[in-house]
Amino acid sequence: MIEFLKTYIPNSIWDAIERDSRFTKDEVQEVRLRIHKPIAIKYNKKQYFLNHDDVTPKEMSEIVAKLSQYSLYAFAEELGQGYLTLAGGHRVGFCGKAVYRNGQMDGLRQISSINIRIAKEIQGCGTQWIPYLFDEDQLCHVILVSPPACGKTTLLRDLIRLLSNGVDDSGGYTIGIVDERGELSATEDGIPQLDVGLCTDVQGNCPKPKGMQLLLHSMSPNIIAVDELGKAEDYAGAMTMLYAGVVLMATIHGDSYDSILKNPYAKSLVASMERVRIFILSQENSVGTVEEIWNQSGECIYQRKVI
Repeated sequence: MIEFLKTYIPNSIWDAIERDSRFTKDEVQEVRLRIHKPIAIKYNKKQYFLNHDDVTPKEMSEIVAKLSQYSLYAFAEELGQGYLTLAGGHRVGFCGKAVYRNGQMDGLRQISSINIRIAKEIQGCGTQWIPYLFDEDQLCHVILVSPPACGKTTLLRDLIRLLSNGVDDSGGYTIGIVDERGELSATEDGIPQLDVGLCTDVQGNCPKPKGMQLLLHSMSPNIIAVDELGKAEDYAGAMTMLYAGVVLMATIHGDSYDSILKNPYAKSLVASMERVRIFILSQENSVGTVEEIWNQSGECIYQRKVI
């Protein structure tokens, strides 16, 4: 699962990861590198520091060069957003000195910190939640809510796969994914590298509002799925899908049902949905723990039992 890291990090760092027996390599969630600081590994909600020298400026420069394929200019747009997505859907976040041009952030220089988030494909993690997606045999809109790194994208991907393949011996739903950052489908050369189902079409490398419109007009989807609604224009594009009669599946950052109500864009979107299921996720038991499910009436229809 994490063998891809060998392409981007120095051999000495990879060897330190392999030598460490405190965690299972294929279950690593994040690798954090900071100049003049120890290397941190996140595994099973815990953080471990590797038995390795602190990261040097030379090592950081080497890693950045490899991540950008030795062309930071080509990755200027991604760096301007503070991250880029690698093949396989792995996400790399950067911190450094912001560079502005014409009043807009144009990129980052002097990178001092990197966070590599390992994409996980867990087929079957959505199976038990499929019955909750229906109300009187009608498929509901689905909103997955959690703080970062709690499994929203992983669960969304599997729900897409299951609905696309068909549930209860029914034909699959035609699903369109707007994969702006490549994390949902890990599309490479136009072909998804992660399993998003038999009846799923992917519009990649495209802003969410434009991607939703393209899918609506060209692919006649029953469902449109997007990861991380955030900007006002994202919500405006999602609202347009409701008017078009398309079921929306999306993720939003938050930590509770109340956090959705405090987000004016999210609150307006949910209020416009005739049928909706709002999943609240955490890392309490493991990544992707479903804590609660709420419906359009503000009723909690599922709550995890705490033993």
